[in-house]
Amino acid sequence: MATLNIKRAVKAYGSHPVLHGVDIVLGDGEFLVLVGPSGCGKSTLLRMIAGLESVTSGDIMIDGKVVNDVPPRDRDIAMVFQDYALYPHKSVAENMSFGLRMRGAAPDEIKTKVDAAAQILQIEHLLDRRPSQLSGGQRQRVAMGRAIVRDPKLFLFDEPLSNLDAQLRAEMRLEIKKLHQRLKNTIVYVTHDQVEAMTLADRIVIMRGGNIEQIGTPDEVYNHPRSAFVAGFIGSPPMNFAAAQLTSDGKSIVLADGLKFDVPEKLRTASRGAGGQAVKFGIRPEHITLGGAGAMPAKVVLTEPLGAETLALVRIGTNEMTGRFQPEAALKPGMDIQVSLAMSKIHVFDEATGVSLAN
Repeated sequence: MATLNIKRAVKAYGSHPVLHGVDIVLGDGEFLVLVGPSGCGKSTLLRMIAGLESVTSGDIMIDGKVVNDVPPRDRDIAMVFQDYALYPHKSVAENMSFGLRMRGAAPDEIKTKVDAAAQILQIEHLLDRRPSQLSGGQRQRVAMGRAIVRDPKLFLFDEPLSNLDAQLRAEMRLEIKKLHQRLKNTIVYVTHDQVEAMTLADRIVIMRGGNIEQIGTPDEVYNHPRSAFVAGFIGSPPMNFAAAQLTSDGKSIVLADGLKFDVPEKLRTASRGAGGQAVKFGIRPEHITLGGAGAMPAKVVLTEPLGAETLALVRIGTNEMTGRFQPEAALKPGMDIQVSLAMSKIHVFDEATGVSLAN
């Protein structure tokens, strides 16, 4: 296990900056997920931690030691890639033990570590097979086993589940979570999938354009997003947004079509002095419900039945918003319904900057 401290890390390719001074402190045994859209710099940052990319300025520190100029092989890390990177002509056991053999480990030690990792990953029966004889999920387990046998200070995962189908992705998320709970290793995990981020992480780093938008626990980034970008990126389906304006006294919010709502007390204090400004109104799908006090008319535009729940796009005034409903409601396109918005759960963001007024 290890600590990781990234101080003002900058990466530029010539005159083109990719990372703009990133600061992250990762505790011993913590599971940190880097998430964000393509091109945000998350994989570049992971490769800098691994030593596969140089640091333009700033420091990467592992266990308090600056490793900017330390070769990857001497950083005591193990990396699991998206494409598995297995040797096709070697057996599972040979793939898993390759790093140990290159380090000159004794045969008995190699066998003990390979057998132990295979047992953890439940691939003992696959040790004599070649990669071509394995499923995608089994290949990913082998790649993880190759990392485990090295007993590194730091595990780095670079979108390891991207090549798997939906069911295997769900299964492997559970396996990785159980693996972390068992081994207690420090992990940095890169993904573009916010579901993976929410289910795996102790803390999530949301990145955008080479900068960090927010760092927090899954609960913090979901329920207390610091910006409209975070609010829209985290959550499936994402938060609903509507253009709006605060009244001059900051006590009410008026949507573009004239719908007017009282601003909850917790936001009135936060938005004091922002009266009259253009804002972005936000509410999550689960906070739109059928009926209730203060219900307003709405029309169902389309539905997405998902078995345990139904997602429905509903038109409230001129605003279309997605709600999460029980299937017993039997919603159909064109149906007239009454819906309530949980106003205590709304979010208000500055229209110009996207920053939450609750900050």
